[in-house]
Amino acid sequence: MSTLDVGAAPRKQFLGHPRGLVILFVTEMWERFSYYGMRALLIFYLTQHFLFGPAEAQGIYAAYAALVYLMPVIGGVIADKYLGSRRAVIIGAVLLVAGHFTMAFEGSGGREYLTVGGTEYALQVEGRDTDRQIYAVAGDTRVPITIGPEGVAVEDADGQPAGSGATAAATAGFPAQIAADGYTTRIERDEQAEMVLFLALSLIIVGVGFLKANISTVVGALYDKNDPRRDGGFTIFYVGINLGAVLATSLCAWLGIQYGWAYGFGLAGIGMALGLATFILGQSWLEGRGEPARPIEGRSILGVPLTPFFWIAGLVAVFPTWLLMQRHALVEAVLIPVAMTTFVLVVGYTVFRLKGAERSRMLVAEVLIFFSVLFWALFEQAGSSLSLFADQSTAMPSWFNAAQTQLFNPAIIVVFGPIFAALWVWLAKRNMEPSTPVKFSFGLVFVGLGFLVLTWATGNAANADFRVPLLFLFLTYFFHTIGELCLSPVGLSMITKLSVERVVGLMMGVWFLSSSVAHIVAGLIAKATATDTVAGVVTNPALALQTYGSVFGTIGLTGVAVGVVLLLISPILKKGMAGVH
Repeated sequence: MSTLDVGAAPRKQFLGHPRGLVILFVTEMWERFSYYGMRALLIFYLTQHFLFGPAEAQGIYAAYAALVYLMPVIGGVIADKYLGSRRAVIIGAVLLVAGHFTMAFEGSGGREYLTVGGTEYALQVEGRDTDRQIYAVAGDTRVPITIGPEGVAVEDADGQPAGSGATAAATAGFPAQIAADGYTTRIERDEQAEMVLFLALSLIIVGVGFLKANISTVVGALYDKNDPRRDGGFTIFYVGINLGAVLATSLCAWLGIQYGWAYGFGLAGIGMALGLATFILGQSWLEGRGEPARPIEGRSILGVPLTPFFWIAGLVAVFPTWLLMQRHALVEAVLIPVAMTTFVLVVGYTVFRLKGAERSRMLVAEVLIFFSVLFWALFEQAGSSLSLFADQSTAMPSWFNAAQTQLFNPAIIVVFGPIFAALWVWLAKRNMEPSTPVKFSFGLVFVGLGFLVLTWATGNAANADFRVPLLFLFLTYFFHTIGELCLSPVGLSMITKLSVERVVGLMMGVWFLSSSVAHIVAGLIAKATATDTVAGVVTNPALALQTYGSVFGTIGLTGVAVGVVLLLISPILKKGMAGVH
């Protein structure tokens, strides 16, 4: 029994763990359900509903993801110094509920118009899956068309008799064939709905900032420092994360594509509301864990008690975030130089202010942070370029859609996560467990191999519609997830072990900043895969497939090559870790 338990009533348990873990497991499961459910649909929502071009949509996605990973640094500081983790989680959860439900207000999105010979036709798209059909609308007549590199051609819509397209075109006075230089297009967007979209994303960003790091802190607070159940508790919690992700990418993605965006985003909002309700109703099971180091009673900022102050601050923070999301290129322009400057300053501090083992361990941590940026920049193509590859260049079976490909990663983690955890333990008992630098190198090699699989498929396995079998995309996610299991679990642990105690908070900030920068770099890579679309449909499938193959080949080889370099220098890095594994 620990000294904390002397004279106290025994803490209630559930399956051998503090029962508060049940509350945190369910809360996090629903929070991840909402986050991954929304993420699975976001890039398609931007390109199909609002009609942003692929490059523009991927820039918005990258800015959103970068801010999502940056905000927890601020949320963690607020929880540590003022509110405590439990109150911060509640504020974050409320903002997340508001954000996810706001996503369900889709408005009219974007409208694209085709002008031929001085006559303008509205374009309509039927469906949200890979078999979308474009129509040119003239009065009450809809003419099914395809738009390709040769121009515009009238087609028969699926399920319609042969010749129906030509009949509709004749009725509407629409030309049967239009050369590529014989038409122009323009897009009108629902500006109010666009502002609502950015507001919803901003609420989610700030909400994640309050919740993401702090709910994990509450998990840790359930256990005494040397409690042998601690690692098992975090493993159970990690299962909750991936269970939520699997459910979300199955259900939200299916609803959103099959029945409408509002249904998918609405289900994500319901999931977050269930998570919030679970956390609030289960407070007694947490037994006071997650409270601030100093009681908040009687403390204030600018004369406002702490809890109301940070509720107000959270709402106020949404406004500048909303402005940034509308100017997403600014996030890209500012974040990378700020991160580079911060990194140089931290390296300078390490070289000139530290000595001996402290300096060598810190330098190893900084080197691994640098390599991790490349890993996450490649891995995080999942929500952007790989999702659009699924939509534009992958042959989908009738029972599956492009958004649901996001379930591959968490499903593989659920299956292989315990296997890898057991493997590391088995190897450690035999003094064969790879060092942290070696695990990082494996991560980079596997993420690179994943892209090389797709590169091979684009050149050798595409069908007549320039689409590759879904199996190859699954294999890409398989390799990426194996890489994640090598690198991700040891990342934060590496920072806490290698950092000098007096600057460990700063180094954690640098780690999150590097993850944020990785998403910006991921956006730049994703933009390179973009090809032209009209009404959200790619106009040149052959060029799209070729572009994906070329870009994926380049980053795949880069990942493998950098991973091999890291493997070669890993003995030097291991020596610099001075006994830390």
